[in-house]
Amino acid sequence: MCGIVGYIGKKNVVPVILEGLKKLEYRGYDSSGIAVIDKGKISVTKCKGRIANLDNIVKKKNLFGNIGLGHTRWATHGDPSDRNAHPHTDGSGKIAVVHNGIVENYASLKKLLIDEGHKFKSDTDTEIFAHLIQKFYKGDILKAVQEALVLTEGAYAFAVICEDEPDKIVAARLGSPLVIGIGKKGEYIVASDPIAIVKHTRKVIYLDDEEVVLLQPSGYRITDRHNAEVEKETEEITWSLDRITKGGFPHYMFKEILEQSQTVYDAMRGRILKEEAKIKLGGLESHLKWIDKKDGKITGLKCLLNAKRIIILGCGTSWHAALIGEYMFENIIGVPVEVEYASEARYRNFIVDKNTVVIGISQSGETLDTLAALREAKKRGAITLGLVNSVGSTIARETHGGVYLHAGPEIGVASTKAFTSQVCVLALMVLLMGQEKKIINKKTSHTIVHALLKIPEQIKEILEQSDAILNTAKQYVNFNNFLYLGRGYNFPIALEGALKLKEISYIHA
Repeated sequence: MCGIVGYIGKKNVVPVILEGLKKLEYRGYDSSGIAVIDKGKISVTKCKGRIANLDNIVKKKNLFGNIGLGHTRWATHGDPSDRNAHPHTDGSGKIAVVHNGIVENYASLKKLLIDEGHKFKSDTDTEIFAHLIQKFYKGDILKAVQEALVLTEGAYAFAVICEDEPDKIVAARLGSPLVIGIGKKGEYIVASDPIAIVKHTRKVIYLDDEEVVLLQPSGYRITDRHNAEVEKETEEITWSLDRITKGGFPHYMFKEILEQSQTVYDAMRGRILKEEAKIKLGGLESHLKWIDKKDGKITGLKCLLNAKRIIILGCGTSWHAALIGEYMFENIIGVPVEVEYASEARYRNFIVDKNTVVIGISQSGETLDTLAALREAKKRGAITLGLVNSVGSTIARETHGGVYLHAGPEIGVASTKAFTSQVCVLALMVLLMGQEKKIINKKTSHTIVHALLKIPEQIKEILEQSDAILNTAKQYVNFNNFLYLGRGYNFPIALEGALKLKEISYIHA
């Protein structure tokens, strides 16, 4: 698994896909590949190592086509190697597939296909898709994909091209993100992350689970895997292109650390009415999705105010932000709050009811454990809210309501700016609840709002000391064990500090 890019249109597909793959490098990978329909035939090029290696090989081949797929792989089934890299083809070489996710029943499917005479070239579960589609293919690639999906168990986002239908891309998702970019005059891009799309178009459609899309120059069609039509609305990518470039910085993480003065400001912008010291969170004050009450409009804010219990879910850095939120909700609002590590909550008897509000925190809005726990809570009758950064993400679409962070894409592997924005938005939620419950009076509101509005400038002042911070770090560069101490609000900060040191330096903390 890792990154998917597909293109159909009038441009030469090769530079479009290679550029898209380079945009997805931040996700980590061990190999990459590209499949292009060139002069009526599928040409596959793939190799272990960096995309630069792939780029060099592709240039020598002088490939040209208007339709193709690309992939960066992080090995799950089979070692990192040329033969295990994507795209994978069927036995005839006429069908090519790229895939993120895990096919859980791949062993039984592989045995079935081998018994039918199929020969496999790799150790991956992805190759199963290519052979399953070949098994069902009778001149209609969309129908063959739909029939293959009925037999498949697990999580996937994948895209398929077929030599016999050289003007079609078919893509599908279940449990792994996939987005369609709608370009001009029959140009479409499919990708696992909108970062690979935004240079070409800002109009996108986010696929939901069990949806299948057929892309052709004449248009697109979305169905479920049983071929029932699905109507989808297009959405607009709002962040600017400079958010996904390094802009002269040595790496994305350093850039994103230095962006925090702006991103915290963006998290508050339009949400604080300075003169009245009031908080306005549109995502909590709008009518909740799927809730139809005879007694009028039900909002996320109303549910929070009436909640007998609040549960906050997160993983990693988002869990640390949730812990800070717990302190704020309990200390200021006085409502019982539990913070759950999402990957644990989904594997036990998760007790919630209609008087429980469950808040899921996720930078990407796609964190699988957090999403699964939110789905379970929703199924059991709780109101679910999402605190996410990625507009149009699965958590944003599936929860009843929520609040966006507006931090812009976070490309650095270790979260930085999303964490500070999460804490900031949680503070705004608590302040809003405190005002509505009349727990926080006008004078205190003004004091808190004044302090919040000073934070971007205070962050800027700290970040301007980066040279001094670097010199301090050099004093400790040879130590191999660190202990972070903190109490109260500083306990989650200590956890986050230790996590960052481990993630970036591989030093025990």
